Amino acid sequence: MEIFKNKKPDYKKLLQFGFIKKSNTYSYKTNIMNGEFELYIDILSSGEISTKLIEKTTNETYTLHLVKYADGPFVGKIKEEYENILKNLCDKCFVNNVFKSKYTHKVMEYIESKYKDNPEYLWEKFPNNAVYRRKESQKWYAAILTVKRNKFGFDSEEEIEVIDLHANEKDVPKLTKEPNIYPGYHMNKKHWISVILDGSLDFETIFLLIDKSYELAKK
Repeated sequence: MEIFKNKKPDYKKLLQFGFIKKSNTYSYKTNIMNGEFELYIDILSSGEISTKLIEKTTNETYTLHLVKYADGPFVGKIKEEYENILKNLCDKCFVNNVFKSKYTHKVMEYIESKYKDNPEYLWEKFPNNAVYRRKESQKWYAAILTVKRNKFGFDSEEEIEVIDLHANEKDVPKLTKEPNIYPGYHMNKKHWISVILDGSLDFETIFLLIDKSYELAKK
């Protein structure tokens, strides 16, 4: 569904919203159109979402609200209520999920677990870029970006995900001689490095670089 594009459910918030968990499925039921219809929403633990709209007088499934060109005041009102419920659900119970690499998700989990910081998506034109900043200084200490591999000297248009991190100026020349560590993309290359998040650099090293970057982002 387009409403949930690049989003993933927060299962704790689903339960707070009123979903009931049965096995690997979170289920929710509500009425629309003054009780004429019942809307059922199921969300699997994999994130897959399905909905069913039942007309209560006939106990039959209603589908016209899903037909793009279906017209008329009645179906229009159903569409409006249906979409408003899904938008409200998305706003309250879903978080951004724009990055694809499992290595990126591992890095984000580390940052959010250790430092309790959430990614900020600052640029409408670049929705697949995010930054992390220290709460007390408001300084960035990490930026996760989606860029083309050729930006790092490769002969490829493939899109990859990288993390930009602060580093001491004296350490940058040495660090950038290591495999898969480069001068900071779109950053001051004297003070930032970029790491490609494709598994070629071990997590222990990346986490140490994140910790150092966090320290450098003090007031």
